[in-house]
Amino acid sequence: MGEKSEKTDGRLGVVAALVQSSFLVNAVYAESGREYGLTPQQGQLLCVLMARSYGMGELGSVLRLAKSSLTGLVDRTARNGLVQREPDPEDSRAVRVALTSQGAALARDFYDETCRRIDRLPDGLTAEEREVLAGLLGRVVRDNEVPEVFLPTDGGAGQQETIEVRSTN
Repeated sequence: MGEKSEKTDGRLGVVAALVQSSFLVNAVYAESGREYGLTPQQGQLLCVLMARSYGMGELGSVLRLAKSSLTGLVDRTARNGLVQREPDPEDSRAVRVALTSQGAALARDFYDETCRRIDRLPDGLTAEEREVLAGLLGRVVRDNEVPEVFLPTDGGAGQQETIEVRSTN
């Protein structure tokens, strides 16, 4: 029979722990987004675009969104003045999506606040346990070839990297 969601000693199995961790991080993303007037998806888009602009196809792959969903997300975020479409210098038929100056400022604030909140999630762990957790999660991310879309933190209290957060909405 398959693994139960919780083991008898109260510890979660790996599946339940990863799924529940995802819900926890998504909740932090949503809380931060509400404070900045962003949906979780818009917050994720802004964080992805902090590093560089993306073509629509590439952005869809990174965010794992269908073309129609991505177009709607970019349209709504552009209407709010946070992103803009610009010509792709390598392909005159294509566009790239980039942050506006307003979007860049909001992205930085949202990113910093979200990192602070996520960094507090494992407050009950020792520094050594946090390091082990970061190492193990980092391996899961690398083994599954998750694109690096959430910038490494600047060496704050947790000294960890923050990884991509996907919303299922």
